[in-house]
Amino acid sequence: MSRAFVREDDGSRPEVPPEIPVSAAPNLVTPRGLGLISAEIERLDAALDAAEPESDQAARLRRDLRYWNLRHATARLTHPDPNVPGVQFGSRVTYETEEGERKTVEITGEDEADPASGHIAYTAPIARALMGAEPGSSVTVTLGPRRMELEILAVESAEGDKEA
Repeated sequence: MSRAFVREDDGSRPEVPPEIPVSAAPNLVTPRGLGLISAEIERLDAALDAAEPESDQAARLRRDLRYWNLRHATARLTHPDPNVPGVQFGSRVTYETEEGERKTVEITGEDEADPASGHIAYTAPIARALMGAEPGSSVTVTLGPRRMELEILAVESAEGDKEA
């Protein structure tokens, strides 16, 4: 059997995984987002302590820890301005689509975005279209070839204070 493509253990260090890309957008975070970043750092620290030091798993954990430490260091904790009646970072927005479907989303930082749970990044097309809109107004959002009209029904602070 040919051994040309068999990797033998030569005692070398594990392969270094590629770095996680970091967004060029400002790292705005909500209080919840900052807590999630801190919790992820704690989880990774604990996992790294339990991992074999020279393993591929440890290399991945160190890479992930570099990413989250950088995101924590560059985080800009941002709260909605209670004097601004329209949609802004940290707002919870309820809107209705042209088809009559009602949705509520929270405008968050990129790392805490989870569209399935209603948390969308402030850099997402829908969030950008909603910014500044007030209840009773409509915005148009373009997603690829599709254009949608959204009617803003309510805008609240995600921290629970009613804005409009």
